[in-house]
Amino acid sequence: MGSREALGLAKEGCVLNRSVRGGVAALLLGAGLAACNPTVKVEAPDKPIVINMNIKIEQEVRVKIEQQAQEDIAKNPDIF
Repeated sequence: MGSREALGLAKEGCVLNRSVRGGVAALLLGAGLAACNPTVKVEAPDKPIVINMNIKIEQEVRVKIEQQAQEDIAKNPDIF
């Protein structure tokens, strides 16, 4: 019986040690997170931003004329 009680105490002590370890780990994690305070600064530059762009724009326009309109233009070439 004496050894069982001692074993029971050992289990309770083990549970207590786990909770203490968890508390210490939580404290260390909290302290670590508090120590790491990342900051991001956004500032406008002193010099203007220059962007050089070479752009070539090509455009193609297609006009589709209905067959009846083509016939009317052919009949009356001075219509426009």
